Amino acid sequence: MRMLHTMLRVGNLEESLKFYCDVLGMRLLRQKDYPGGEFTLAFVGYGDESDHTVLELTYNWGVDKYNLGDAYGHIALGVDDIYAKCEEIKAAGAKVTREPGPMKHGSTTIAFVEDPNGYKVELIQLGSQGSAQKQEATPEMARSSRRLIDD
Repeated sequence: MRMLHTMLRVGNLEESLKFYCDVLGMRLLRQKDYPGGEFTLAFVGYGDESDHTVLELTYNWGVDKYNLGDAYGHIALGVDDIYAKCEEIKAAGAKVTREPGPMKHGSTTIAFVEDPNGYKVELIQLGSQGSAQKQEATPEMARSSRRLIDD
């Protein structure tokens, strides 16, 4: 299995497409109206859906605002130069809600921006986060993995 997409409900599809495509550099992969259900789906991402996880932006016709709730966290994007990217985002008129810097209690360099719907997008300086460091599998790890698969 692999992750295919994450769906976000948006109140203004054009504003959302502008943010994700023009500001964050994704491209519109496909878009379709569903008149019977009164909604539009737009898929955006950095690569083809066949081998990249993408975002599905769902616009329910006539709904311009959603209560985001307190369970949703954020989308995370890796960037090569977090400081330059934040300056580009601000120059494009988008909102940087946390300037770049080390995360609390860690050394990963992060920043946060907000999309037109209030969704948070975390920017992570590539190479600064521990989870991106390649770990070499030990023979014991391989045996444990095989046991889990075989059980």
